[in-house]
Amino acid sequence: MQRIFSRAVLETDSLVRRRCLSNLAHSATALQENDAVLPKMPSFDYTPPPYTGPSASEILKKRQQYLSPSMIHFYNQPLNLVDGKMQYLFDESGRRYLDAFGGIATVCCGHSHPDVVEAIVNQTKRLQHSTVLYLNAAIADFAEALASKLPGDLKVVFFTNSGTEANELALMIARLYSGCHDIVSLRNGYHGNASATMGSTAQCNFKFSVVQTGVHHALNPDQYRGVFGSDGLKYAKDVEELIAYGTCGRVAGFIAEAIQGVGGILELAPGYLPAVYSTIRSAGGLCIADEVQSGFARTGSHFWGFEAHGVVPDIVTMAKGIGNGIPIGAVVTTPEIAKVLTYRSYFNTFGGNPVCTASGLANLRVIERENLQQNAFIVGSYLKERLTSLKEKHEIIGDVRGRGLMLGVELVTDRQLKTPAKVETLHIMEQMKEMGVLIGKGGFHGNVFRITPPLCFTKEDADFLVGVMDYTISKM
Repeated sequence: MQRIFSRAVLETDSLVRRRCLSNLAHSATALQENDAVLPKMPSFDYTPPPYTGPSASEILKKRQQYLSPSMIHFYNQPLNLVDGKMQYLFDESGRRYLDAFGGIATVCCGHSHPDVVEAIVNQTKRLQHSTVLYLNAAIADFAEALASKLPGDLKVVFFTNSGTEANELALMIARLYSGCHDIVSLRNGYHGNASATMGSTAQCNFKFSVVQTGVHHALNPDQYRGVFGSDGLKYAKDVEELIAYGTCGRVAGFIAEAIQGVGGILELAPGYLPAVYSTIRSAGGLCIADEVQSGFARTGSHFWGFEAHGVVPDIVTMAKGIGNGIPIGAVVTTPEIAKVLTYRSYFNTFGGNPVCTASGLANLRVIERENLQQNAFIVGSYLKERLTSLKEKHEIIGDVRGRGLMLGVELVTDRQLKTPAKVETLHIMEQMKEMGVLIGKGGFHGNVFRITPPLCFTKEDADFLVGVMDYTISKM
């Protein structure tokens, strides 16, 4: 897989060069108008200690020999990242990179935040193994703090080790509570890497989807490429029809992200979730909000992504940013729904262990104390404006979307046809990395930049990111 990925990058470079030569021949004047100034990375007062471990090439060789062949890596020459501080990462040579993607992967309040590190170290020194069968303040305190952040009667917390586990548990709860097996999810959504969650995922091009009985994939309310544009009510009719014709009128639940992360930072069309939630509840099902990527203040305007749609789910799942890099996830539901697990023997050996919950609570307190939700709103709005201005300058940018510090930039070779610029996306990612900016990639066609940095991102960081993207596109 890694060799195939690397070969694809080389083929990409060749095709991009051919396209670029054609564009240059077409209009030298346009190139001069689009010329950008080489941006300078913001200053940062931190120098990592010298790295004395194995080199990137040595690690890659061992990885290819001993790790799963399904694992891929970003970039033609993968990075060996050995240190991190707030919104920056450092490679084996000490070179600094602006992390514009890792926030959605694991880090919420910043790499190696001292308060979170201290909480982890202190708890590890005292007790670190599972204490589910005994009493421990860490798990109870974090559950209380999480519940206080959720609306309505969402007050009962189940801790897991990942987002996949959280979504698997949520789907099981919905099936047990409703007495029905059928689940409705969205095409282009992503919910995890286990049996039920892969069944609920509909991204066959990414090989994430696994066929599973009782799962029905509804039309995606995609405001950019969808057949109904931004009319959420028209997309919602598809769910009604799925239930009427495919499930005999009954369902266990509906699961969706408010903003699809892996799917390309797609915010669901307005009016969609309220209509669908009403339909699902009429059919006896529960509404599950997957907040694994959009939760914990990332959207800026709200603490949870679903809040922007004016709905209150029956179950909320979360992970990734919840522990600022520590493996932890959670499912939050109502006391009435939670009771269904007392009729079964549900147990999670490490879910809610003292170290992970101590990390989660410290992370939550940092978000509150340092006003990171407000920062996500202010810096995210500024960054989106800058990216939108870039769209006006470069025809290859077809769409800029998202909210807060969860933004997407979709690249196309033709704005009218919306032809995905897949090879150009890979090329630009490579060049931005060489200039010190790390961003993500996603979308059904693999042509969307996913910009999801730690919430401590600054306007200076935003300017540098946009400057690097502008410079790279101009020189392509």
